[in-house]
Amino acid sequence: MYIRRTTIKSRRGGEPYYTYRLVESVRTDQGVRQRTLLNLGRFFDLPREHWAALAQRIEQLISGQRDLVAVALDAETEAAAQRYAAQVIRARARFEEGAAPGEADYQALDVNSLELVRPRAVAVEHVALEALRQVGLDKQLAQLGFTGPQQAAAIGTLVGRMAAPASELATDYWLKHHSALGELIDYEFARMPLMQLYRASDQLLKHKAALERYVYSRAKTLFAFDEVITLYDLTNTYFEGSGAGNANAALGHSKEKRSDCPLVTLALVLDSSGFVKRSEVFSGNASEPKTLAQMLGTLAEQAPGEPPTVVLDAGIATEENVAWLVEHHHRYLVVSRKRHREFNPDEAVVIKEQNGLRIQAQRVLNAESGEVALYCHSSQREAKEKGMAELFAKRFENALEKLASGLQRKGTVKRYEKVLERVGRLKQRYSRAAQYYTVNVEHDEASGKACAIHWQRNKTVSDTLPGVYCLRTNQTQWDEATLWRTYTMLTDLEAVFRCLKSELGLRPVYHHKTERVSGHLFISVLAYHLVHTIRFQLKARDIHLSWQGLRRQLAGQERVTVELKRADGKTLHIRKASRAEPRQQLIYDALGISNRPGKTEKTLIAERLPATV
Repeated sequence: MYIRRTTIKSRRGGEPYYTYRLVESVRTDQGVRQRTLLNLGRFFDLPREHWAALAQRIEQLISGQRDLVAVALDAETEAAAQRYAAQVIRARARFEEGAAPGEADYQALDVNSLELVRPRAVAVEHVALEALRQVGLDKQLAQLGFTGPQQAAAIGTLVGRMAAPASELATDYWLKHHSALGELIDYEFARMPLMQLYRASDQLLKHKAALERYVYSRAKTLFAFDEVITLYDLTNTYFEGSGAGNANAALGHSKEKRSDCPLVTLALVLDSSGFVKRSEVFSGNASEPKTLAQMLGTLAEQAPGEPPTVVLDAGIATEENVAWLVEHHHRYLVVSRKRHREFNPDEAVVIKEQNGLRIQAQRVLNAESGEVALYCHSSQREAKEKGMAELFAKRFENALEKLASGLQRKGTVKRYEKVLERVGRLKQRYSRAAQYYTVNVEHDEASGKACAIHWQRNKTVSDTLPGVYCLRTNQTQWDEATLWRTYTMLTDLEAVFRCLKSELGLRPVYHHKTERVSGHLFISVLAYHLVHTIRFQLKARDIHLSWQGLRRQLAGQERVTVELKRADGKTLHIRKASRAEPRQQLIYDALGISNRPGKTEKTLIAERLPATV
């Protein structure tokens, strides 16, 4: 066995280039011939002086003779030898001796020769790939013109974002050294250049609109839900670096408290079922209210007919946006921006009472505008607001006490104007608490100093109706319970953003180019669609784990190769997945998929590879 360099002419321009192959010499009736065992490709860059040692090591690995002759290789070359040996074994004809599949297969084996090699994670990949095929995304990629290697790169990128979210560089390493995904789709990721993953991101982004329409329509078909509610909200994520080459990078208010970094904004339109209808990338300082017409207007053009009811939080529900919704004949349910709150328990109905939580709602119809105001009171929200108010009140009083005591000490602020300035700053800092207090500062006109600070609490938190919030809608046919339950769907949207950021690698962004950043975000959105497809089915079977929880449950199942010596000196290689644990079997059964990812492969190799006559 040896490595041979061959000169080949390019089909396009005719210029020569080198390709490298692992070959062996075999004796046939026509004499000694060379047989190619593995094409190492154009980019095989191991120095020539190491070729012989690499070939010898590969032969040792595939024939099970590892301990007879020691071949000293560095770690990188040893990893390459392990990888090439596995490819040779997979490329050889499957073991045809013995029993048929499913029948007993008894052989004489040396149990002391048993080795377990090349463990690769398979469970999360198996579940993710089955969801991708259930949605039909692999076929859709083919219809969009993706070649076989391009499909493999796109699938590797998406499944990698689900199983081990990271940068393309880290995903490339994961695909080549930790995952059995390549075996499940019959593609050797070890031969895929890193740049192929970046190009996959570019290609997915190029077909963004078509892919979003397809996966959403496919979800509607699979799960037979009606498009009656539209949820819309935005979030942002931050850059690692300056983001100087990105047109959307801008400083703004970071929802992860990273306002020191450039940001980019992701807007999502979702159905009430939780599936994404459309996504869009905006600059990091985008004004949330100004994005609504652009997002929903495009959807209306794509799907004519009865517009769904739109649900918005207070950040987007400006009077201008509400007027736009009315003009375009949308029903809406939004969080009111008005500060005035009112609530009469005697006119309210109880819509939820469970485990100490009590939700009441008072419905008020404005006959002039035709709009319904729903004043909601939550007992838990009241307790939280009271607790926070008392905490800030205590901090405000402590700060005033410290300022007042300093009037009698040397080296502290005493001038009347400066003391008034300090009091004003405290009122600004503790504005929630300051509204309940009257603060007076005594002025000694002779010295120009403040001589005392007095404060008095005028009202309590209960005077401001804690726990009350207001919804407004033109959906006049719905009762209090329906309106409130529809509003709570916004919490599901927040859960989507948490999943994207914490579980699917949306943050941080390591790219610099505008298209690459948009591609990074779109991959997370597509990965979320597959995650939600999985969780949607599991919830129907009463399994309510987060995606991170599901990954923990599935961890531990691997594909592994068992090597054993037979009595006749031949080496038997069996590659298969380990048996599923009960926690994994529960998920597989709920999804209706196999508990043994991948095929069982048997390969029999003699000490010297047999000749083909």
